[in-house]
Amino acid sequence: MERRRGVIDARRSACLQGNEQHLQLMHQSAALCYRIKNGRLRVLLITSRKSKRWIIPKGWLIEDMTPSQTAGREAWEEAGVKGKCANKPLGHFSYVKPRSGKSSVFCLVDVFPLCVRSISSEFPERTQRKRKWVSPKKAASWVKSPELSQLFHRLGPILH
Repeated sequence: MERRRGVIDARRSACLQGNEQHLQLMHQSAALCYRIKNGRLRVLLITSRKSKRWIIPKGWLIEDMTPSQTAGREAWEEAGVKGKCANKPLGHFSYVKPRSGKSSVFCLVDVFPLCVRSISSEFPERTQRKRKWVSPKKAASWVKSPELSQLFHRLGPILH
């Protein structure tokens, strides 16, 4: 745990400047949803609700659920997919999340690979988001986070 705290502090210092270094640290879980179709690896991107930029399903940790289970739940709610979510994270990324009426927070997001087994057209956030299956290379170029982009570059070799 102490080693992870040092990594988090180093990442926060590298990402933030000045007063931003004192932001509250919050944890999230994300699902890197993938499938093999016609022999080719594809990953699922969704749009964020407000800015409409391309992201992966993620959210705050849910009480009485493991981080992996939380990632699976977010995949369903935000993207309408279900499948087998790994128990160990593939990696993580970080970002500063602005919150309306509150202080921004520094988010550390653990990313869990999720092998998609079913896709539904009916899911809780279907009217708020778009979803798109793309190659990991294309996904890496579409997402804003350099850390998340690196996870897409590493995904293919890890799964094969």
